[in-house]
Amino acid sequence: MAVIVLDNGGGFAKVGYSTDKEPRVLPNCVTKAKNVRTRIFIGDQIDECKDLSGLYYLLAFQKGYLTNWDIERQVWDYIFGKDFLKVDFNETSIIVTNPYFNFPSIQEAMNEILYEEYQFKSVLHCNPAYLSQYKYQKERPEKQLCTMVVDTGYSFTHLVPFFKGKKIENSVKRINVGGKVLTNHLKEIISYRQLMVMDETYVINQVKEDVCYVSQQFNKDMEIARLKGAANTIARDYVLPDYTHIKRGYVRPQEETTGKAKDGEQIIRMSNERFAVPELLFHPSDVGIQEMGIAEGLVHTINSMPEDIQPHMYNNIVLTGGNCLLPGFHERMLSDIRSMAPDEFDMTITNPKNPASYPWYGGAMLAGDPGFSKLCVSRDDYEENGHGLCMDKFDV
Repeated sequence: MAVIVLDNGGGFAKVGYSTDKEPRVLPNCVTKAKNVRTRIFIGDQIDECKDLSGLYYLLAFQKGYLTNWDIERQVWDYIFGKDFLKVDFNETSIIVTNPYFNFPSIQEAMNEILYEEYQFKSVLHCNPAYLSQYKYQKERPEKQLCTMVVDTGYSFTHLVPFFKGKKIENSVKRINVGGKVLTNHLKEIISYRQLMVMDETYVINQVKEDVCYVSQQFNKDMEIARLKGAANTIARDYVLPDYTHIKRGYVRPQEETTGKAKDGEQIIRMSNERFAVPELLFHPSDVGIQEMGIAEGLVHTINSMPEDIQPHMYNNIVLTGGNCLLPGFHERMLSDIRSMAPDEFDMTITNPKNPASYPWYGGAMLAGDPGFSKLCVSRDDYEENGHGLCMDKFDV
């Protein structure tokens, strides 16, 4: 039986058959372009758009929850259709991820669409962290007791502890900072200081991915960023795309960073913005979000658990989600948590090779488990018992 794994994130969907070597990653949205009035771009069709300035996004997710089913259906129709996965629904099961603290009404709507409209053979709902801890523990059989998953994605950051494969419900914490907040903050800073880019979400998101990093010594980097000329080793020139000669923006090397545009290029000079924007992950109060940062929140979460499992949690921390791709994120987490955790506890923080797709790989591994079919609810069972059976069986 074929199994599709769909990690249905707020920013990107990671999807593929469980037998695939890696998932296909596509924006979980519908996009309209200023210069192309005649068509919309679904998911990765945006790659076909020649001018990516002033894109208008229609998002399925708002504030971390799936609220626009019309948009999500268009994305799913494209994913499951003949141009992408070519799904035979009657012979296919699906593992689909749900947001943490999901609303029952959203789960019910999702069941209706998956079972009644698409008619999948069977469905398994779960959180991304469940798939991450499943993969982590399968790869390390000696660490079966505890896993502490840090899932920092598009909308939120979640801290999810597991004990013997079960989520510790009352210790799951959410921090209202994710990649979307970082991109929006960077848009505001650049628009205020240099160039109006409030409509350029796509381009500024690329700027963030290309230029930003997590500082290990914030105050020291801030002092360097204040210096003039060559002494400022942090500043970089980012050349913006013009979509005629330059298809994608790029960073000039340090030795070519002068702050001056060449040959009609348009540049953004990135100095303290490079590390001040990712710093929001560790100090959300910098932009008025009165919450703990990721490292502090993680220590607080572990300290709220029984004392006998705390050392095991510190020794089994897994970083997942797209924000983990920021250079220096892993090192900063290690140093910050080490400074707050008890000295006598060992600490292991695993940073997977591809943290954004880590849950998908866990789902692909789970699909090959001998007990996988017992975790699912089949279409026949759903038709007989309804949505209540799914609510009872799936721990989301």
